[in-house]
Amino acid sequence: MFLGIDEMEGIDIKVEESQKNDNSPLSPAPLVKTTSDIPHYFITPIQNPVLLHPAMKKPKNKYYVVWEGHQAGIFDSWDKCKKQVDGYAAAKYKGFETHEEAKRALGNNAWNYIGKAVKKTISPELLKSCGVPVKAAICVDAACSGNPGLLEYRGVNLVTGLEIFHRGPFPDGTNNIGEFLGIVTGLAWLKQNGLSLPLYSDSRNAILWVKAKRVNTKLVQNEKNRELFILIDRALDWLHNNSYDTRILKWETKAWGEIPADFGRK
Repeated sequence: MFLGIDEMEGIDIKVEESQKNDNSPLSPAPLVKTTSDIPHYFITPIQNPVLLHPAMKKPKNKYYVVWEGHQAGIFDSWDKCKKQVDGYAAAKYKGFETHEEAKRALGNNAWNYIGKAVKKTISPELLKSCGVPVKAAICVDAACSGNPGLLEYRGVNLVTGLEIFHRGPFPDGTNNIGEFLGIVTGLAWLKQNGLSLPLYSDSRNAILWVKAKRVNTKLVQNEKNRELFILIDRALDWLHNNSYDTRILKWETKAWGEIPADFGRK
């Protein structure tokens, strides 16, 4: 599993704020040409907790098991589950993160799950093949409410657990675009601050986009997401005009759990 802060003694990452906070990350700015031209919306460190936009708050569970209700079964949203338990005396139900967990639970006694945390097991083979994350690194992640929908992305310092940047929410975006922008923002932040650290992402698509210096999205630009496409153009411009030695690594969620930059709204 991911090593906690207490297990990272002796690792000291200090970053001085070389840029002032920019409260207008969507304001017009020239295209990025060199490291010194990296605009504030890319590299400004943010050391504060995330303030979630109301529309971005979503339940973590994806599947709901109803053992006793108007209709028993597995439902893929809380609204569907609620219809089966509202007005039903002594209804028994519980949410789960995966369909496999829900299917297993439906075939067992409800009281084996109700009021108890779901235990996740990880095979020794998986842990052995994935190893453990690099201790001194940063990670990035995105959250999108809908597809397309309201998009946010951020970066987190694995040693301190603090945010180093947080962008959004942006309307009419996609998760892949957010993951891509998160990686490029992280690369620019590391270069600006003179740090040679690995960068973790849990998105294979976004990692491929960054390496190819090309965004393979089907999202159509419109008035709502115009500023988001401006950020995409600037990110691509940065990739084409800057070199970096950062190792971009895949975060192995199945072995290590959710990436620490996760917004916790899946």
